[in-house]
Amino acid sequence: MTIFLLQITDSAKRLIDSTHTATTAAASPAPQMNLWGLLMQGGVLMIPLFLLLVLAIYFFFERWIAINKASKVDPNFIYIIRDNILAGNISSARALAKNTNNPVARMIDKGLQRIGKPIDAIEKSMENVGKLEMYKMEKNLSALSLIAGIAPMFGFLGTIVGMVQLFYGISSTGEYTLSTIAGGIYVKMITSASGLIIGLIAYVGYSFLNAQIDKNANKMEAASAEFIDILQEPTR
Repeated sequence: MTIFLLQITDSAKRLIDSTHTATTAAASPAPQMNLWGLLMQGGVLMIPLFLLLVLAIYFFFERWIAINKASKVDPNFIYIIRDNILAGNISSARALAKNTNNPVARMIDKGLQRIGKPIDAIEKSMENVGKLEMYKMEKNLSALSLIAGIAPMFGFLGTIVGMVQLFYGISSTGEYTLSTIAGGIYVKMITSASGLIIGLIAYVGYSFLNAQIDKNANKMEAASAEFIDILQEPTR
């Protein structure tokens, strides 16, 4: 009888210990993974994707600063030019245009240099300067377009690499378990998401800068048309 009671006591003790162990394991928090650690699960393809992100940010701010600088035009600039032309003081008008650093001023300066020639010749020379100024503003802008196109391609390449890792893990272990497929899934999902996000950032930046360039082009066209009207005003 005593032996039987001891066996029951030992069994109850083992049951209590196992229950306490299971409760402790369930109560322990799951391991936390920060954003950097999660991104590192994407593998070696995260290196070119990171470089593409850095280049996209650099080219966006470099072009945004240049375009923003080119868009700063004094609203009284064309009126001062008009007053000098109507007063016959072409040298003062040219001095003002030369000392003003923006595309509109450089275009007007070219028109001032051609005063006395036919209107068509003046318009053509100003148009050529306008094209050069547009080229300067669009410089390096194509890099953003390129990044917007190739970043998702790197993500797609990561999908292929992840699937290769997945099937290789299954074939090498012969088991289709969560631990076997986790590595391939990480590479597939993280690289795909990163490529799409970087491509989206580059595309939005490219579209925004294009809109700013279009605004500057409209300012240049308006200034050119007003300058031609000024040249024809004394003959009306």
